[in-house]
Amino acid sequence: MHRRQLVQLAAASLAAPAFVARAQAFPTKSIKLIVAFPAGGPTDITMRMLAEEAGKVLGQPVIIDNKPGAGGTLPAQALQTSAPDGYTVAQIPLGVFRLPYTTKINWDPVKDISYVLNLTGYAFGVVVPANSPFKTWADFVAYAKANPGKLSYGSTGTLTSPHLTMELIAQQLGIELLHIPYKGSADLMQATLGGQLMAAADSTGFAPQVEAGKLRVLNTWGAERLAKFPDAPTLKELGIDVVQNSPFGLGAPRGTPPDVVRRLHDAFKQAMEQESYRAALARYDMVPIYMSTSAYQKFAETTFAREKALVEKLGLAKAS
Repeated sequence: MHRRQLVQLAAASLAAPAFVARAQAFPTKSIKLIVAFPAGGPTDITMRMLAEEAGKVLGQPVIIDNKPGAGGTLPAQALQTSAPDGYTVAQIPLGVFRLPYTTKINWDPVKDISYVLNLTGYAFGVVVPANSPFKTWADFVAYAKANPGKLSYGSTGTLTSPHLTMELIAQQLGIELLHIPYKGSADLMQATLGGQLMAAADSTGFAPQVEAGKLRVLNTWGAERLAKFPDAPTLKELGIDVVQNSPFGLGAPRGTPPDVVRRLHDAFKQAMEQESYRAALARYDMVPIYMSTSAYQKFAETTFAREKALVEKLGLAKAS
């Protein structure tokens, strides 16, 4: 019996250093971070700052790979064919949890992603060009009611949070809008400023254009008014029972070793706490929304169920 215990202790002592060594050794090369939106927009800018800070902690560069389109779901799809070794991580926007209800896919957003941590969320709103006849949200709604299907608005993609939230707003108000999707905020803002759209629903990447007097904010979607736009009412104030901040975080391929997930979590959490990253978020009225690995996994499960109800309510579920 004594001999058996010695053998077990010896085996354990050999296994533990191997486990620790693997965690300490990772990473030995650069890590790819896939971002769901184009270069130059608020997501890209803030994620680049996060990647820079995380790279300092990890001792290896974190390289941004922009994969815009498909409602922000391409990074999560890319994880399905990536090695589960920690060298590929991806942004997981809320649209990922809607995908199985609107598109035929062969993977599960809850089971087939190793959730690392949640990072932040967006501050959203509706903007119009400064020369628009819509001076207030009431003007916007009045025109839409008088001209069904003619008021055009753009979003950062079909089935993204801005798109679905606008459709939910339209449903509550009994109006019909013309939705035009774009790949990201940068393209959307160009189209809005260029007069190709009557309005845009987006995160506050529009802030610089508003501050320059080129756009006007009609409303914002948080629980409270934004300090940067104190005159813009929330949806709640306008009698619309909607609050939207669309949290997002990072995921890795299914089967990524727990010690590697832990290393990624710790590095990105430390990066989240750096003033440079928080300042980048503040430029777009975004705030840190930290969730641990276990909390983020639970969030994925509950969000997956909630988004099913939203997609069905709007009549956007795919035919079975």
